[in-house]
Amino acid sequence: MLEGESYVSLATFRRDGRAVATPVWFAEGDGAVWVFTAGDSGKVKRLRNSPRARLAACDARGKVHGPWHEAQARIVSAPDAIARANELLLAKYGWQVRLLDLFSRLSGRYSRRAYLEIRV
Repeated sequence: MLEGESYVSLATFRRDGRAVATPVWFAEGDGAVWVFTAGDSGKVKRLRNSPRARLAACDARGKVHGPWHEAQARIVSAPDAIARANELLLAKYGWQVRLLDLFSRLSGRYSRRAYLEIRV
């Protein structure tokens, strides 16, 4: 579905139904799309209210260049699911993820990450 893409636009929905789209790194595996983000981000807060989401291929700035796909997203907390998400993201982005992880650990943000499992 998103093969060859580096970014996906993840749209989550406010309580009033308006979509808020954000470009994110992602990895596909086990029939899902996996994303990590700051645990206190708006997308996480919106997903706590509704699992409804949409995905579309995009560039780093969020300019969509593919069709939107309706999806359901959930915040995962199981250690095995988080480990699998990290494994898939590392396989896809390599040194970029390692560098981001280093800075996240140094700043204390790594432990506050949220991992999202998105199923189309």
